[in-house]
Amino acid sequence: MKNIFFAFATLVFLSVSGLAKSQVTVHKMITAGYVYQNQSFGEIGGKLLFLKSDDVAFRLGASALMGSANSQFAIMPKVSADFMLNFEKNVDFYHSYYFVAGVEGTSKYIAPKVGFTLFGLLDVTGGYAFPIADARLNGKELKGLNINFTLNVPTTFIHDMFK
Repeated sequence: MKNIFFAFATLVFLSVSGLAKSQVTVHKMITAGYVYQNQSFGEIGGKLLFLKSDDVAFRLGASALMGSANSQFAIMPKVSADFMLNFEKNVDFYHSYYFVAGVEGTSKYIAPKVGFTLFGLLDVTGGYAFPIADARLNGKELKGLNINFTLNVPTTFIHDMFK
């Protein structure tokens, strides 16, 4: 398990250090959404959007999943990493949507996911969750179909709204 963690940490470090060499713009976002993972959860958190060009963007996020599992309220931390891809050149309208490929992980499962996002604000993704060891949430196993609907609100939008 330590080797897997070390390999993942090294991969993240190399990815982020590669981004640091070029001119990358970072945008902060507040997120809220719905996650179905063999159980319904509400999600609230934040993301960082790393953007060098309009074609490829990278997001890192951290949030909390809140819901009821076996009639008991539960909160789980969640981290996510996404690549947003759109290779249409010189046409701004086509950059209203991006294809999303990524992974999310909690203390109970890891879920690769794919989907799309509209303007980077509304994400619709799906995937399959694999449980970590024999981890359960209030006795409920969290594996199988994973569906996410997420609203990403840039913090600059909130700042400008209250001016």
